[in-house]
Amino acid sequence: MERMQGDGEMDHLEQPSPLTDREKVIIQDSWAKVFQTCDDVGVAILIRLFVSCPSSKQYFSQFKHIDKVEELERSTQLRNHARRVMNSINTLVGNLHNSDKVASVLKLLGKAHALRHKVDPLYFKVLSGVILEVLGEEFPEVVTPEVGAAWTKLLAILCSSIKATYEEVGWTKLSSSTE
Repeated sequence: MERMQGDGEMDHLEQPSPLTDREKVIIQDSWAKVFQTCDDVGVAILIRLFVSCPSSKQYFSQFKHIDKVEELERSTQLRNHARRVMNSINTLVGNLHNSDKVASVLKLLGKAHALRHKVDPLYFKVLSGVILEVLGEEFPEVVTPEVGAAWTKLLAILCSSIKATYEEVGWTKLSSSTE
């Protein structure tokens, strides 16, 4: 049975409170340790996403038909996308003290995934849960309860901002089938 974290919750997501200065520092400090092995962590995150939520692979034509984890791990296309995901997170984390830049990055990300890739915004919530799981498992000494709480808040902000961008561009689940 496929696990869909947050299924149905996207429609009722409240705007999270902004990160405090302390939370920003906590996130940046923890990310500095994670980003040292960004390629491996990114691959682990995507593979966990595809294993726990196989329907998420439908958006990836290059590797959506690869079922074996070992083959996914060796996929150049998966590794390249994992690097893009990690670089996007790195840009976001590196600019936490610049709210205009964060808003711009999230808007671009949301527009690309809504309009070009047609990804259901629910998958950002699912991916957020996967990121938290993988970081906690791979970096237990770094992801303390306080760090986990700060990351949870950041990822809630990410989901909320992306959802708002989807709404702004008029995205609906049925948009491609009703035209």
